[in-house]
Amino acid sequence: MQKFVKPLLLTAVISAGAMPVLGVAGFSSSAEPAKRPVASDARLVADLSDKILYVKLGDSVVTMYDIADGQPKYPTPRGSFSIRKLTWNPSWRPPDSEWARKKTATGPGDPKNPMKVVKIFFKEPDYYIHGTAAVGSLGAAESHGCIRMAPDDVMEVGKFVMEHGGSPQQENWFMRILHSRREEKVIYLSNPVKIQVVE
Repeated sequence: MQKFVKPLLLTAVISAGAMPVLGVAGFSSSAEPAKRPVASDARLVADLSDKILYVKLGDSVVTMYDIADGQPKYPTPRGSFSIRKLTWNPSWRPPDSEWARKKTATGPGDPKNPMKVVKIFFKEPDYYIHGTAAVGSLGAAESHGCIRMAPDDVMEVGKFVMEHGGSPQQENWFMRILHSRREEKVIYLSNPVKIQVVE
């Protein structure tokens, strides 16, 4: 059962001296990508005890989301990492792991694809934040090591990471990619975004 998935204070963003980010809940999106300096103090904090992902600018929390982390048998790595890569509309290939032995690969946009919307890599190649259809798992340790989020939430986080990682895009760019059944788009950030995964 989800605790809550609501943005915190817009004043936190304003007090941090930053402009609103594209697509994050409660903020307006413009037709053009933002042309402003990348905020070097943008970061994510995944609190695995509380099952919450905090989106931060400096010491101010911009918003937070419910997450699921890895089961005890498949723990999510703890530590400090840098997000350098995202894959929008990802395909899925079963990993070489016992739990995935009878699973089959699924392409971008396939309704059966367990990877929803975007994969935000924090410890390549195997660990990332991704959207999931299993929203009932949020708030629990249910994944195979990755961090799961609701599809709409992971989209907002992906846009935040793109914006502050130096690769902002117009809203129609995201819509075009996410409505494709063939296209998956890999983005490499010019300014990696920090993430801490803590207990």
